[in-house]
Amino acid sequence: MSYCKSCGAPIVWIRMKSGKMMPVDAAAKRYWNDPKGKDSVVLESGEVIRCSLKGEGEAAGRGFVSHFSTCPNANKHRKGRS
Repeated sequence: MSYCKSCGAPIVWIRMKSGKMMPVDAAAKRYWNDPKGKDSVVLESGEVIRCSLKGEGEAAGRGFVSHFSTCPNANKHRKGRS
């Protein structure tokens, strides 16, 4: 585990399917399958899935939220897209 250089939050790094590393919040969250959900999580496999972080009944699994979506200083660390 490491810590965000901007906000100090604990993060872990997950290798995405593209091979790039993504910082995610260290605490895994329960998620419910919802292809049209407003949330998304990163699985340990590097797959990103659309879901809901609130639901009823048994959760579909546990995933990680991208730290870019929770860090108050995320824009300082985003790389430009071409």
